[in-house]
Amino acid sequence: MSDIARNLDAVHRRIVQAARAAGRDSASVRLLAVSKTFSAQDVRTAFAAGQRAFGENYVQEAIGKIEALAELRADLEWHFIGPLQSNKTRPVAEHFDWVHSVDRLKIAQRLSEQRPDTLPALNVCLQVNVSGEASKSGVSAADAPALAHEIAALPRLTLRGLMSIPEPAADPDAQRVPHRVLRALFDDLRAEGLALDTLSMGMSADLEAAVLEGATLVRIGTAVFGARDYAH
Repeated sequence: MSDIARNLDAVHRRIVQAARAAGRDSASVRLLAVSKTFSAQDVRTAFAAGQRAFGENYVQEAIGKIEALAELRADLEWHFIGPLQSNKTRPVAEHFDWVHSVDRLKIAQRLSEQRPDTLPALNVCLQVNVSGEASKSGVSAADAPALAHEIAALPRLTLRGLMSIPEPAADPDAQRVPHRVLRALFDDLRAEGLALDTLSMGMSADLEAAVLEGATLVRIGTAVFGARDYAH
């Protein structure tokens, strides 16, 4: 068994335990393996171990991997999770199945216009800056409802839910606070009639806190693939 396969097993055990603690079915939590900075071969190894959904942050790097793994394309689900500039929306609209990092109407409009008619609607999540950090992308929680309704009305996009990257915290109780904010916003938007089903929150360090607060998709990189080397 490869190291990646062993790591995937360990992460799935963490998800099962966290879901059990939350009184949830572990099948309600999907694992997104964040493969940024790792090779197409690493993705292939994870695929062989049963992983199907992969997250990428950098457009050109990701497209290189998508093309290198073209023969697996029908079985792979590619999620763009990094900050998205307006000049990079076309390749994302053309190559990805999901975009988690939509935080401006302009970006959503460009994705909508540039999504090929031959492909299914692009699944998108609205990124919310739940910690209010100036350095972080994301719409404020106060402005999120109006933007969510505008995005939901666009053609060739399906608004699936919300995403956040909260400020890191070591204490498990502190980790839960921003996830609770996002979950409350998610519930409010559903009550307003938006058909949302995805809460993209939680990474390697705070997976358990996110699942306890209702995450339906956790974005796990280092716990699956190991430490990253950003030198490349």
